Amino acid sequence: MKAIVQDRYGSADVLEFKDVPTPVAGPGELLVRVRAAAVNAYDWHFMRGDPYLARLAMGLSRPKKAIRGRDYAGVVEAVGDGVTRFTVGDEVYGEVDGTFAEYVAVAETSVGAKPKNLTFEQAAAVPLAGNTALIAVRDLGQVRPGQKVLVNGASGGVGTFAVQIAKAYGAEVTAVCGTRNLDLVRGLGADHVVDYRTDDFARTGHRYDAVLDFVANRSLADYRRALTPAGTLVLAGGGVSEGGSLLGPIALLLRSVVLKPFVSQRVLALTAANSPENLAALAELLDSGKVTPVIERTYPLADAADAIRHVEIEHARSKVVITV
Repeated sequence: MKAIVQDRYGSADVLEFKDVPTPVAGPGELLVRVRAAAVNAYDWHFMRGDPYLARLAMGLSRPKKAIRGRDYAGVVEAVGDGVTRFTVGDEVYGEVDGTFAEYVAVAETSVGAKPKNLTFEQAAAVPLAGNTALIAVRDLGQVRPGQKVLVNGASGGVGTFAVQIAKAYGAEVTAVCGTRNLDLVRGLGADHVVDYRTDDFARTGHRYDAVLDFVANRSLADYRRALTPAGTLVLAGGGVSEGGSLLGPIALLLRSVVLKPFVSQRVLALTAANSPENLAALAELLDSGKVTPVIERTYPLADAADAIRHVEIEHARSKVVITV
């Protein structure tokens, strides 16, 4: 099969489009023919081995997992022993490493049924970003009807989902983004928009019950200034400004742990484990029309390096999808 492979850390130039062995569905696994796969910041961080501290898990000198990609949507091609939830021909979606490829083997326990009213491209845009946003809004932010929520990084892959999910949960949403994306986030249902190029959400005097951060580009003092005394800050940013290439956003998360015992506000670091239950919850929101994936552009599998380059360097808005 064809796949996007890397054998060393570096820029998108290290990625190769090449033939690799087709995986086989083992016990409890599905072999999925990938129809589409989304690009995430996860991919370029993994590609570069950045931040360096993360290489303890990724692989010290080279990636442990050579095929890039995390999100997928596709069709079940074969099933391993013990599989009971899916059969050949089912349309599925989910998260697993190695999805920039024609086929991927995935554990049945991590797979969700593809939302019925979505294309494969739309469905592929959902798993990692949608799951991250769902956990931030529902589980950590504990957003309830009538609350005021600020989403920093509202036009990004996770932010576009967070705005819509917070609205679906009944919140009054303020979205922070750049000038070119103001109309985009308004169209997602944001009640208020803040252009970070001209306004500072931390100094407007407005206070929020929850601040959901997906870019890690401000200090903890700024985030806390925007919160009510009992508000919740959810830190999930993918930026590197706080800790540079050594620690990246881990530095901000470490500061949040140190600060937590000394303030009335809840300061939480987001870790987003994928689950079929969350994929089902997302599918319900998607099938109801309350949440819609936003795709900026698509690329064929052979051009996945260009897709990752676009997400990393040009700061793509919403989602970029690979078609297979």
